[in-house]
Amino acid sequence: MQTDLADFIKGTAEGDKADEILRKCVHCGFCTATCPTYQLLGDELDGPRGRIYLMKQVLEGEAVTERTQSHLDRCLTCRSCETTCPSGVEYGKLLEIGRKVVDERVPRKGMDKVARAALNRVVPDARLFGGLMKVGRLARPVMPRILKDKISPARTRGVWPEARHDRRMAVLEGCVQPTLSPDINAAAARYLDSVGISLVVAPDAGCCGAVGLHNSDHEGALVAARRNVDAWWPLVESGLEAIVMTASGCGVVVADYGDLLASDPEYAERAKRISDMTRDLSSVVAEHLPTAHVSTHTRVAFHPPCTLQHGLKTKGVVEKILRSAGFELTNIRDSHLCCGSAGTYSLLQPEISGQLKKRKLSAILQDSPDVIASANIGCLSHLEPDAGIPVRHWIELLA
Repeated sequence: MQTDLADFIKGTAEGDKADEILRKCVHCGFCTATCPTYQLLGDELDGPRGRIYLMKQVLEGEAVTERTQSHLDRCLTCRSCETTCPSGVEYGKLLEIGRKVVDERVPRKGMDKVARAALNRVVPDARLFGGLMKVGRLARPVMPRILKDKISPARTRGVWPEARHDRRMAVLEGCVQPTLSPDINAAAARYLDSVGISLVVAPDAGCCGAVGLHNSDHEGALVAARRNVDAWWPLVESGLEAIVMTASGCGVVVADYGDLLASDPEYAERAKRISDMTRDLSSVVAEHLPTAHVSTHTRVAFHPPCTLQHGLKTKGVVEKILRSAGFELTNIRDSHLCCGSAGTYSLLQPEISGQLKKRKLSAILQDSPDVIASANIGCLSHLEPDAGIPVRHWIELLA
């Protein structure tokens, strides 16, 4: 694709990156076949190729409208198109640049502005989110269905073994997971403890920055990234082996810290080190497969989050782990497609998100599983209200 970037972005780090990505696109359209929003809406501008054309026009200086913004907003950032693309177009990175430019030129208005500001304030703050969730649980019986489904029942955290091994890895507690499903990290700690690895937490680490990156708050995302680098660094200097992610949505962002902070001279080197040390939990457990069957009768439908299969490019690893533990995995048609959660997308685009969830659950339940497993807290909390069967993180089944 030929490009002629406008002066406002030409020669900048973002402009050079966008130009490099755009020039890889050959207009083939393979991406549209695996785009969830294109499949639902049938509009070229609601598919990757169409959005790439829109962003190209914006970056070349053409007028930006609310219509342009709406088409970009409707993207789930699932990155299924990246898996499909034969040319290696980094659509996700281009979208971050495009959305930032568009949002600077088309300021948010009304309830859209209020909703995004509220999400950027509440979701990344674990204490504030947890406090509001407690209030929500008390008021849940009188809430309308659309809000009631977002209020999960309270769960307890199981035992977290004390650090006692020479091998140590850090885990990110994150922002919403400690409130919505507090036993996920504890289950990971129990399993890793059983194979000689102690899982520890850096108290000052928090939200990975995903909320800001995907929700018009790029600076907020960078602040979160710097805070986490600072929080983990003393552990790195003391011999930490890896940083383990139990939420693939967080993992794909932390693995990108090196790029996010590449132009920050104070953080660039440390951020790259953090990215290099970041591992999804499945890659660690795959090196220490269960030596005995946990289950011989449970049928599990494993839903691979987009961030796991398209972002981290880790497909089939969790399935291998579950089979080695004796679980029977069911078949899921179109397993490459997004469930509609996509972070705050389910709140900002509830109609599209709801349709995608309905499709996903239909595909999952067709083979009559006993339980649904996944690897990202967003997918888990999104699917659970309408699943009709238990929905759990895969490490909880294992531990």
